[in-house]
Amino acid sequence: MSEIQQLNPTSLWKWFDQICAIPHPSYQENELAEFIVNWAKGKGFYAERDEAGNVLIRKPATKGMENRKKVALQAHLDMVPQANEGSHHNFATDPILPYIDGEWVHATNTTLGADNGIGMASTLAILDSDDIAHPDLEVLLTMTEERGMEGALGLRANWLQSEIMINTDTEENGEIYVGCAGGENANVTFPIQYENNTFTHSYQVVLKGLRGGHSGCDIHTGRANAIKVLARFLAEFSQNQPHFTFALSDIRGGSVRNAIPREAFATLAFDGDVATLKSAVENFNGLLKTELALIEPNFTLTLQATEKAAQTFSVADSQRLIHLLNVLPNGVIRNSDVLDNVVETSLSVGVLKTEEAQVKATILVRSLIESGKDYVAAMLKSLAALSGANVEFAGNYPGWEPQAHSEIVDLTHKIYAEVLGYEPAIKVIHAGLECGLLKKIYPNMDMVSIGPTIKNAHSPDEKVHIPAVQIYWSLITKLLAEIPVKNA
Repeated sequence: MSEIQQLNPTSLWKWFDQICAIPHPSYQENELAEFIVNWAKGKGFYAERDEAGNVLIRKPATKGMENRKKVALQAHLDMVPQANEGSHHNFATDPILPYIDGEWVHATNTTLGADNGIGMASTLAILDSDDIAHPDLEVLLTMTEERGMEGALGLRANWLQSEIMINTDTEENGEIYVGCAGGENANVTFPIQYENNTFTHSYQVVLKGLRGGHSGCDIHTGRANAIKVLARFLAEFSQNQPHFTFALSDIRGGSVRNAIPREAFATLAFDGDVATLKSAVENFNGLLKTELALIEPNFTLTLQATEKAAQTFSVADSQRLIHLLNVLPNGVIRNSDVLDNVVETSLSVGVLKTEEAQVKATILVRSLIESGKDYVAAMLKSLAALSGANVEFAGNYPGWEPQAHSEIVDLTHKIYAEVLGYEPAIKVIHAGLECGLLKKIYPNMDMVSIGPTIKNAHSPDEKVHIPAVQIYWSLITKLLAEIPVKNA
């Protein structure tokens, strides 16, 4: 038995260890889904997958709970795949390797997948139990939440029968979430004219070691975006050295749209003095160390000689692209007027890559209000028009609007206060929870979101707090035992 499986509650941690053993990054969670369905059928439960691949399992009420309202427990199957620099972890084939450090569970050089693996493990542990009181139960496990909520978008209508849903994707002990931001992907593409590389030198500017993090929950923290920092360096170098002609042959950064990029790379071809570029890198390094000393203590900006590419972007396209990337908005656009200390609208430049005849930036726009997304979309359209780029929008999903009265929220608040010994906070989160989409499909379903403390989600520093998992388990099991009686 692994050390993880010896933690309390053992039933939950046993399932989490099993989840870690089966690779399940976004778009590659099918093996895990099939494992769960086969296990559930082996237990005699109703278990089915819909056209989008989502999993639904049903378990009858325990004795004496048959007259209570039916409840759906909900989690997502996929995890964000992020690894430390130098790690050779293959998320498609390699298991996640969790370990204990004090009161926290981490993963070895990768994201842990506690988001949403702990929530998923709790739902499976409840299904697996013989001694937890609960009403008629449904467990909904959705596909590909981390890459645009594709499972929730494709969820079969009229599939669920529950009156209440408990989402398990909250990441802070002592907090109850009753609303969330909606989101939309913006893909900005800049066409590139290639030319034969007649330059003498080829060097790569390498930015690594930034903290990264969740592009919604951490967007207000001031953590640096590697793509934006690299664009700033290139723009300022061009402005400070107007006679130093160079062309880009490659530029890239980030790996997933919903994580703050930790790394970015730009390859420059030029004839000028290498010492001039080296000096600029050193000076910018010093500037960043002053600006980001507290929030980003571990970054590195280096210059490395690299193999000369056969072709480069034209010099003119290189400059236009740098200007565009430097002025792309990023971060908090507006804080909420209604909710204290909550971001209303933001965007994060998550991925940048050089494709065959263009450079593409993938941006995730988030807002509590639809007009906030519209405002950012209009900004991006204006920038594209000015710079000769193109912008397309996809994957729009609604926010989850708090309800004036919710029976499940009131009950959760009461039980959480009993478990904690103090009043929990009722909050709206600046991140995408599937509740917004699910509420659109099931408008009469009463919803709440809870979960244990998870820090640094979407980064290799992700960790989950062991005592908070115990509190969460106590909350969710007590909550199921006190679900109200069905309406007459």
